[in-house]
Amino acid sequence: MQRVRNKQDWQLLKKRLPGLQEAFMASSIKEYTKLLSDETKLVSERFWQLDKMIKEDKKTGVIVELSSSDMDLILLNLLREGAITESDLEGFSEELIGAVRYFYKYD
Repeated sequence: MQRVRNKQDWQLLKKRLPGLQEAFMASSIKEYTKLLSDETKLVSERFWQLDKMIKEDKKTGVIVELSSSDMDLILLNLLREGAITESDLEGFSEELIGAVRYFYKYD
């Protein structure tokens, strides 16, 4: 399957990505807060669990190197990581949505 490169898709990704990342990080912070508030666990348990969670959350939803040639892979990774849902693909070209859904379906 040929890689999708479209100027309108690229502009839309650059516009939406910061908001998508903020939403992903906000969700992660809620999980961290819940963990840190759990008085049934030792402080050391909470500390090391938080450390592990933060390391695991350093994904495309938080850190991404933007490249127009990789926008299909960026969206695919966001979808795989749960940072976005398929409904977040609305507005992108049918070609790009189709490519992302194809690879997501056959993961």
